[in-house]
Amino acid sequence: MARRTKIHVGLEIGTSKTCIVVGEVKPDSAVKILGIGVTKSAGVRKGEISDFPQARACLKDALAKAEDASDVEIGSVYLSITGSHMQGVNNRGAFRLPDNQQNILPEHLEEACSIARDVHYPQDHVCLHTIIRKYLVDGLDQSASPVGLFAKTVEADFHVVHGIGNRIQNSIKLVRECPLEVDDIVFAPIATAQMALDREQRLRGALLIDIGGGTTDYALYLEGAIAASGCIPVGGDHVTNDIHLVTGLPFSKAEKLKILEGNASADPSLSVGVAKLTDDSGFADVEVKRAILNEVIRQRLEETLKLVRDRLPKGGVEAIGAGVFLTGGTSLMNGFSELAFDVFGRDIYRPEPSENTNSDHPSFKDPRYATAIGLIRYAQILETENSKPPGCLGRLFRLFWPFGR
Repeated sequence: MARRTKIHVGLEIGTSKTCIVVGEVKPDSAVKILGIGVTKSAGVRKGEISDFPQARACLKDALAKAEDASDVEIGSVYLSITGSHMQGVNNRGAFRLPDNQQNILPEHLEEACSIARDVHYPQDHVCLHTIIRKYLVDGLDQSASPVGLFAKTVEADFHVVHGIGNRIQNSIKLVRECPLEVDDIVFAPIATAQMALDREQRLRGALLIDIGGGTTDYALYLEGAIAASGCIPVGGDHVTNDIHLVTGLPFSKAEKLKILEGNASADPSLSVGVAKLTDDSGFADVEVKRAILNEVIRQRLEETLKLVRDRLPKGGVEAIGAGVFLTGGTSLMNGFSELAFDVFGRDIYRPEPSENTNSDHPSFKDPRYATAIGLIRYAQILETENSKPPGCLGRLFRLFWPFGR
């Protein structure tokens, strides 16, 4: 039977923008982006909903734009979640085989997986993802299922992502009131990684950093598996606010000055002279010394990147072979790649959708849309994995859904 095309929709409700991407998965697994709907966010602070009516109005506007652009009536979405309450931890579960059994059975492996998934977290948190990293047989790594091997002990190593249940539930409630169904909820950097990183890059070691308006998400992959993930409640809006505080400029003009004239590089030749904004008549409306402007920008962004670096496991930066991959609107800041190289000492890249993600619209190479496009890829992977036999062996991603449908 011929495979049919499938429509998936990714939704990101961010601090600075609300973005919906509609994608069509072809029978050959190629993804065609059909349309995008984006609007400036309101009622969202540091990636979390702070004003429900405002956030709902923005979502409805983005939904109307996405449906018009794609000519698709949207009924459900894959929803990305972020916020400083989201935490990713690694946990290992071990099971010792009974003395009268020498081969690992499926139930032995499932017991090890169950122990690994049983992470202790605050009472108000819920588990969002449990992702298998690797198995171990008598202490030796196994990338594939160890069922059937001779062993005394079998271990499962998982990456577990959890966050505050009420905050996640509020995002789901917002979507359902539009009204839309939620196909799945995905921690934002895990979704972004589906677009930004290929299999070879993950095997060589890659760090994804998605720096938006109010948050900075990150995910580290080593030897093909996720090694760390998290969210820092700092983003590009904090840079703008710093400029506002130092110069006394209104926030809107500080933002414009940052984008048009700012530079995060430490190169002193780029901090000479005066940065200017002109009014509608072409006369200088704002004048700020470039040395001051660039120092303010660099200090905040350097601090943010160092916060990410300090959260990585010991030896994590040294193990990055493929490089550091930057996405999000703030990654477009002039000199940001140079600053990231200074902090991490690794090659810096701005990823684009893969060759089998097709669209004629230039916006789809914009790093600001990486998460929403990544959700389409995530949906594609999840659909493939769901077609496999269930159980600990069958799925790359496991999502516990503690919320009512």
